[in-house]
Amino acid sequence: MEKHQQERYVQLEHVNMSFVTKKGIFNALNNISLDIKEGEFISIIGHSGCGKSTVLNLIAGLLEPTSGHLFCAGREIHKPGPERAVVFQNHSLLPWLTCFENVYLAVERVFGAETKAQLATRTHAALELVGLSHATDKRPNEISGGMKQRVGIARALAMEPKVLLLDEPFGALDALTRATLQDELMKIMAKSGCTAVMVTHDVDEAVLLSDRIVMMTNGPSAEIGEILEVNLAKPRNRLALAEDRDYNHLRSEVLRFLYERHAKKVA
Repeated sequence: MEKHQQERYVQLEHVNMSFVTKKGIFNALNNISLDIKEGEFISIIGHSGCGKSTVLNLIAGLLEPTSGHLFCAGREIHKPGPERAVVFQNHSLLPWLTCFENVYLAVERVFGAETKAQLATRTHAALELVGLSHATDKRPNEISGGMKQRVGIARALAMEPKVLLLDEPFGALDALTRATLQDELMKIMAKSGCTAVMVTHDVDEAVLLSDRIVMMTNGPSAEIGEILEVNLAKPRNRLALAEDRDYNHLRSEVLRFLYERHAKKVA
């Protein structure tokens, strides 16, 4: 792939998004332009109602922009596609299927032309990647919340997406499980090499995982307020970073931005 394509793997060009409501037109996003490099991990952060999930749904192809254009690997995004996989806050597993069967279902939809043995191999590999080889025959009600979320990530990764879209994937989990899965996600992303875009409210999560943090202004008509480069060496260790001057500076920059936006919101 040429350098130019690598630098602009996912593109948002002057994207505007409005919704028709009972009270009239609601302008959610205003003139959003963003280039995401191949293999980059981007976090989108901001206060509630700033359009973070709307941006993610536009990249996923679940929404069509009111105006502007979105591209992935040089092709305009008009609808969902297997090259873009979404992991939601709710794992959305089918309760009557085992972990293996939940992942296999997605694999079959994408790689249906392959043999059942090949599909099973892909499924096992995805579960192994998230550390769940021991739970293949368990159903969702037999595993913890963190394990369910890992099955959701395995299901997305099994599709071999070029872009992984994460909508607050750990938001409903307790602090310890959340930290464990953040560490697992860093390892998974290093192995898979895919591009990731994550919506989060968690400042520490954004700094720990990201190459860049996109900070959104308050809605309505939310815009990209600032983009923060996270120039921390990888792999990252959360305990070592706790005392790291650069980490704490980056963290304070995100907090400053959010505090200033909050002050404007309540003023």
